[in-house]
Amino acid sequence: MGFSARSFGGRFWALIGATFLGFLGMGTVLPLVGPHVRHDLGASDQSVGLVIGIFSFVALAGRLISGPLADRRGRKFAFLSGLGSCALAGVAYLLPFGLPGAYAGRILQGFGEACLYTGAAAWAVELGGIERSGQTLGYLSSGIWGGISAGPVVGAWLGSFGRAATMQVIAASVAFAVLTLIPEDYRPAPHAPRKPLMRKSLLMPGLAHGLTNVYYPVVTGFLVLHLANYGNSGRAAFTAFALMVLTARFFLGGLPDRIHPAITFYGGIALMAVGLCVLAGGPDRSMAIGSAALLGFGYSFPWSAVGSTVLRKTPPSERGSVVSLLSAFYDLFVGISSFVAGGVAKHYGYSAAFLMAAAALGGAAIVGRWVFAGVGPMVGDAEDGAKELCMAGETPCAGADS
Repeated sequence: MGFSARSFGGRFWALIGATFLGFLGMGTVLPLVGPHVRHDLGASDQSVGLVIGIFSFVALAGRLISGPLADRRGRKFAFLSGLGSCALAGVAYLLPFGLPGAYAGRILQGFGEACLYTGAAAWAVELGGIERSGQTLGYLSSGIWGGISAGPVVGAWLGSFGRAATMQVIAASVAFAVLTLIPEDYRPAPHAPRKPLMRKSLLMPGLAHGLTNVYYPVVTGFLVLHLANYGNSGRAAFTAFALMVLTARFFLGGLPDRIHPAITFYGGIALMAVGLCVLAGGPDRSMAIGSAALLGFGYSFPWSAVGSTVLRKTPPSERGSVVSLLSAFYDLFVGISSFVAGGVAKHYGYSAAFLMAAAALGGAAIVGRWVFAGVGPMVGDAEDGAKELCMAGETPCAGADS
């Protein structure tokens, strides 16, 4: 039986909707935090950087908590914890605490994002079926990117930081209410043995995931600045990139379930490399928009390929921890490459930063050899997924003696 035999149910789409609302609230506030700290609170540019940057460090640390939390207390508990923390972040922004309130909001937001994503990803994979994990992760990413993309538009429409913070409280609260109505099938194993925080088997997938995302601070930080000298097409190019990621992950996120995931991984990073190299060359407006769209299209596939491959080998009782650790590699590499890209751009120009990101994809291609070693074609078949669950001791094996 193929992976498409069972349709996604209402619980799954409610989960995606709650994820969208959670990230919509964060996206609404994010573009206004800097101006709020600098102008409303009268703080320095250095304070703006610290307030913005503390999120990533808290999110990275939060991954180490959210994974075990999702495995031992349940996916729903982790998801609700994340939404509750995001709602409290909005409250912290609104209280008259000045700069400490801004720090508190970003800290709560960082921890909330870590718990929200970990709970959502592990729960969504189980609702959609492990045999369709690639498609599930694609849909989940569409909800995330949709919320992050729509958030700044909503924030600009609301017109003030206070209203945006209120919107974050409302969005997280509505998502929280929706989530309380969704029953959870996962039951944590009582007295489950504690696993080591870092696992050797996750090193290569984590490196592949991290290296694939080195491009992100380059594009978000320098795309507009770089293309200002080549037709000033940066904003249009970034919009094309984001829309392509959103569209491709929604409609084509299931490709790693249908064909060998290595094909989608290597195909994706090859397209990303082409897009980055074209952008590095300073193209005209139409070529810049097209290459940014190509970059977004390619980026739509590596995470689904890596994530689905790893999750198929992971027992349900450990999926939350695995998702959180893989996400920690993302935070780590994005954080480090932010500093490196800034130094490269300062000394060698914006084009060099884009070429650096393309070179990192070469590293991801090398590491990918170990990620997909031993993975056969059509890994998304439902029968294969059932066998893996049987081997993990989570379901009875067909034909086994009772």
